[in-house]
Amino acid sequence: MSLPLVRLSSLDLLKGFVAVGRRMSITQAADDLSLTQSAVSRQVHALEEQLGVRLLVRRPRGVEFTAEGERLFRSADGALQQLQDVLGEIRRGATRQAVTVTASMGVAGLWLLPRLGKLQQAHPDIELRLAASNAVVDLRDGEHDLAIRYCARSAAPADALRLFGERVVPVAHPTLGIRSLDDPSALRRLHLLEFDDSRPWLQWRSWLRERGWRQARPRGMLRFNQYDQVIHAALAAQGIALARLELILPLVQNGQLLIVQAPPGKTESPNAYWLIQAQAHPRDEVRRVAAWIRAEAAAVDW
Repeated sequence: MSLPLVRLSSLDLLKGFVAVGRRMSITQAADDLSLTQSAVSRQVHALEEQLGVRLLVRRPRGVEFTAEGERLFRSADGALQQLQDVLGEIRRGATRQAVTVTASMGVAGLWLLPRLGKLQQAHPDIELRLAASNAVVDLRDGEHDLAIRYCARSAAPADALRLFGERVVPVAHPTLGIRSLDDPSALRRLHLLEFDDSRPWLQWRSWLRERGWRQARPRGMLRFNQYDQVIHAALAAQGIALARLELILPLVQNGQLLIVQAPPGKTESPNAYWLIQAQAHPRDEVRRVAAWIRAEAAAVDW
């Protein structure tokens, strides 16, 4: 039998309970609600007193639902999520909310930007905001919807979706006239384009050492602190670069850069590219952009 509306528990108490249930942690729920832990605990306790049953069992490392708590959470969580969605739409009104995607400068400039025309054709009603930054953005800030991150599986969040892996190959502009590196002597007339980065599989020193070419003496070395600068220098025929093939595949396919054949190495990149959503249940525009990114990534995955 339904309760009369006048006897329904207050929304604040239900918000506190649902926030704890979503995180299974009073501490994290307090962060989500911008309240103190004691305030959230009081909300849950007040709701329990109103209902006359225990909803949560406190444990040293978190909380657990009682049978009544789990039943209430399943209903209240869905109802509050609907309210969040509807109120969000009402607040936006007629103004479209841009879908914000954050990615490193290299991924944004080399992989996303060349493909944005396809997104506009497929979804002309979606406004996209690209936030390029090498800093890892906290997606709980409410300002970003999606992130593309480059890391090992162990460093990716549990709900991250793998987009594609990484192959590192030497590339050069066709006008340099170099199609293969059979021995290190070919490097004497070439500049090596180096990305200032600590990861060994992206460094020429490691690449040469793996092939037994430790004593190789290139004509010179040009260093860059952003990866897209390395590729732009290669496009300008300034030298030979170690390229992340999945990021620059269109440049190879249309002949702007050539893969330089060389003896295989032993070390493979342990990293991959991952798609992360800020919310488990995002709005429709975010879902469509995420699906488009996955489809584009499928074309370069290996």
